Amino acid sequence: MKYWMPLLLIACIAALLVAGCTSTQNSSAPSSPSSVHLESARDASWGGSKFVYTSGQAVAPVPSYGSVPPAGTDTKIIRTADVTIEISNVTRAADTLAGIAAGSGGYVSSASISTGYNDRLTGSVTLRIPANRFEDALSGIKGIGKVTYLSVQSQDVTSEYVDTAAKIAAYKNQIAQYNAILKNATEVKDVLAVQQQIDMVQTELDRATGQMKYLTSRIDDATISVSLQEPEPVGGRSGHDFITAINDGIAGFFGVIDGLIVLVITIIPILVIGGAAYAGYRYYRKRHPAAAQQKELVKKE
Repeated sequence: MKYWMPLLLIACIAALLVAGCTSTQNSSAPSSPSSVHLESARDASWGGSKFVYTSGQAVAPVPSYGSVPPAGTDTKIIRTADVTIEISNVTRAADTLAGIAAGSGGYVSSASISTGYNDRLTGSVTLRIPANRFEDALSGIKGIGKVTYLSVQSQDVTSEYVDTAAKIAAYKNQIAQYNAILKNATEVKDVLAVQQQIDMVQTELDRATGQMKYLTSRIDDATISVSLQEPEPVGGRSGHDFITAINDGIAGFFGVIDGLIVLVITIIPILVIGGAAYAGYRYYRKRHPAAAQQKELVKKE
């Protein structure tokens, strides 16, 4: 018994050493190229973005941003104005507005002139003016006629501008990282998986770039919408128009004829029913004269 105890202890120690070596070899076994690529991408941090990994595939990174713009960021303002002007010559006023836009370094975005009631002309002109010339252009516009309505708005889009710029930078960085991973890919499935992510991020980059162009355009150029209208003539219509009076009389005549036609068509069923009832009564009196006379005597009593 004394000799077996040391031998049993030695056997247990040897078994533990063998198990430890086997575990070390298994843990040090190299992973597949796909795992290496995807894990390295998943662990990367590009511009504050987080890479999502699901079911063995890489999913497009989702950038995360704060809602407060960084200190020192220039304020981004979109300025707009709506003006209604009463003026005697709408066509000439539209040309004047085009001149104001050109003189301010801007342009006419849209313009239209139409004829309304009593042949009064109305117009609509939209101007795009550099933001630093907004006040000067607005003063010139107000000076061409009588201003009946004026509204000026300023919208702060600094946060939206900063977020969009951060998205663009993050997406560009992500695409660069994916391209680096793509160069090291050796299997077809790895190439397809990485290319799919590049396409997804490129789509988001294009969307953010378009949004940035739109914001930049609205910030750099203010929008002034001008409505033009001629004043109402004193007494409504200007002068008497015999042709209009004749046309109104003819229209009234035909209106009366139309009313009579409707009235006759409406009364015809009543006349038919009443005529049929009267004819039936006359026929009854001819067939039963005595009974009819008796009924009349009863009514007289």
